[in-house]
Amino acid sequence: MKYIDALRENTHISEVYLCQQKATYLTKSGKEYESLQLRDKTGVVDAKIWEPGNPGIGDFDELDYVAIDADVILYNNKLQLKISRIRRANEGEYNPGDYMPVSNRDNNEMYAELLAQIQSVQDSYLQTLLRAFFVDDAAFVKRFRLSSAAKSVHHGFIGGLMEHTLSVARLCDYYCKNYPILNRDLLITAALCHDIGKTRELSAFPENAYTDEGQLLGHIVIGCEMIAAAIAKIPNFPEKRAAELRHCIVAHHGELEFGSPKKPALIEAMALNLADNTDAKMETFMELLNAAGANNGWLGFNRFLDSNLRKTSESGV
Repeated sequence: MKYIDALRENTHISEVYLCQQKATYLTKSGKEYESLQLRDKTGVVDAKIWEPGNPGIGDFDELDYVAIDADVILYNNKLQLKISRIRRANEGEYNPGDYMPVSNRDNNEMYAELLAQIQSVQDSYLQTLLRAFFVDDAAFVKRFRLSSAAKSVHHGFIGGLMEHTLSVARLCDYYCKNYPILNRDLLITAALCHDIGKTRELSAFPENAYTDEGQLLGHIVIGCEMIAAAIAKIPNFPEKRAAELRHCIVAHHGELEFGSPKKPALIEAMALNLADNTDAKMETFMELLNAAGANNGWLGFNRFLDSNLRKTSESGV
């Protein structure tokens, strides 16, 4: 199989991919064309069908596996597929395991690390809350371990939510060592819970799309509601600590324009915002560099990072 991360400009391919998105648009001259996002476990590539009425263009829908003939071109410094033939693939022509993007980290090892982080929390109420989600609720644990952290921006793969959560928790643990004023129990609990709403904001793979609840409320509100509901089941949970934890969740995007209902008012909320932002941007940058392959030139403007990007030159070059 020719994986997406191995595609190169000016080549022709005949391959099967998963159609993640499909939409019909009009050119400036009013001519219809179809815009697709095709994926396998290594990534996503944009594709265009400029002549949808041609005999070689068969019927297919989103989330179908499609067999394509296409030329690989470069458009705006990104690879794109110009499709000449496409049809719905038949069973036996593909292995579903080739099309689901998966974390490079072992899922069981990540879950063991998560349990160790929970065990490190000394506050009995906060540890009980964490265990209610990540130990006692088997259905939630399954969703959390298989969820992505985003639809497309960063950690958009199976296990991505757990990988991102652990990375944020490790950064927060470092902050606690460097800034002893931080309440470690509160901050680690907030780090582990900050994105739990994404288990309901995004649907499971292969769809990995926003749910109605996700579109209407977003993961910050959903997560805060989940935490409030769990706290209500823990007898005598301190009200002030509950409010502080929920504040960390609602403020973890840092700015109102980035979706946070509140800006950080606690130092732990500020630390969580910095850790979350750091991991999201570093992962985004690393994914872009990995997708660039042998391209050592400029990679184009990235809206999330708000910059035109390129690889660092090798030592001595």
